[in-house]
Amino acid sequence: MGVEVQSTADDAAASRELHVAGVVVYARPDWCDCIARTIGMLPGAQVHAMTTDGRMVVTLEGMHSSSVEEQLSAINALPGILSSALVYQHHEDIDSLQEESVDEAHPSRIH
Repeated sequence: MGVEVQSTADDAAASRELHVAGVVVYARPDWCDCIARTIGMLPGAQVHAMTTDGRMVVTLEGMHSSSVEEQLSAINALPGILSSALVYQHHEDIDSLQEESVDEAHPSRIH
């Protein structure tokens, strides 16, 4: 059960954003282990939880929203997938992820 998602090094170099999506996937329960392994092979995809009735919590990461869209399409094309729902999507400028943030609620800042 192979899945291929295309991206190029040029795409990653040109993008200065990181896109993260949270997805709930519903699959045939008897196929869950195989599907979870296959999803885990997708670049930027990770299965975080799985129930015995076929539900999975998955995150998808990519340098473009189109990368996340391709990953979700690849998941939906897998045999045994009943449905999927995008429940969260966020993008962040990569440079801002490198900045040090100040925790305003830190006890040292409370007078």
